[in-house]
Amino acid sequence: MALCAFVASLAGCEAPPEGSGRAVGGSKAWTAGDPTEAQQEQLAEALAATEAGNYDTALGMLRDILAENPTLTPAYLGIGDIYLLKKDYGNAEPAYARAARLAPRNFDAQYGHGVALQMLRRFAEAVKSYYRALTIEPADIKANLAMATTRLLMGEPGGATIFAEKAVELDPANGPARVNLGAAYEQTGRYTDAIVQYEAAIELMEPSAPLLLNYISVLAKDKRYLDAKNTAEFLVRIEPSADGYERLGWAHFRLSEYDKSIEAYRTAVKLEPNHWQSHNGVGCNALNTWLLSKKRDRQAAREAKESFRRSLRLNPEQPSVIRVLTDYRL
Repeated sequence: MALCAFVASLAGCEAPPEGSGRAVGGSKAWTAGDPTEAQQEQLAEALAATEAGNYDTALGMLRDILAENPTLTPAYLGIGDIYLLKKDYGNAEPAYARAARLAPRNFDAQYGHGVALQMLRRFAEAVKSYYRALTIEPADIKANLAMATTRLLMGEPGGATIFAEKAVELDPANGPARVNLGAAYEQTGRYTDAIVQYEAAIELMEPSAPLLLNYISVLAKDKRYLDAKNTAEFLVRIEPSADGYERLGWAHFRLSEYDKSIEAYRTAVKLEPNHWQSHNGVGCNALNTWLLSKKRDRQAAREAKESFRRSLRLNPEQPSVIRVLTDYRL
């Protein structure tokens, strides 16, 4: 059933790290371009405009302040914060970069720069910014959590583990921290430990589809197929999706429940006709039926052939599927 394998989704990887937004000018410390009393009042007005959602007005105020004093770190931080709120990471990054150059020991500048770089998928640079932030505040949970996420996105679960563990140590009730630690353990082969973390996350958070998909993945890797099936059944009840039914079909197959398996896969392709993994699942079950019939069930053979070929049209890079079609002359 290698054809029916699935890839776990990392929760939270496509959004800024939790708690990344800050009040404009809310820097903990800066060492260059301290504002005058009048500029501090202007910063407060820009903050009020930002909190009211008047981002363009706030940006105009901050740029006016920088026209007077181009070394004012809080103004650059404010601009970066606003663009982060707007999810305009391309404009957030240079604002944070400027703040970080002006005030290298400013945690918010280094952390904010890391967030912008992460969202731009410039992961190696983001890691450097997060490292600088952590040298300033080693016990900041946001920075530890963001570092772990970025290292996971880079395919470095071993490097992520220490930061994910630190985040959980700092805040054991933090659901995203538990998810990150579970993902790090899963990707380093510590499946039992990963299950513990995912189960803790499920208790702490609303059980989202990505979290449950991760949990099913590690249950399968730990050969807990019945638990994987039960979780998949719960998932498709709360959020029916092709991914959920594909996992359910996989679990049924591992438990030799072939009729239920093929029905789950068929449901998946009804929900999402281009879900090539589920076409493979239908093909695997139909091929199994054909072989168990000692190759007498021609309808099963046709369904296997059609399903595998449809999967190949959607994703041609599947040498194992090509090999099945060739070996069985489908």
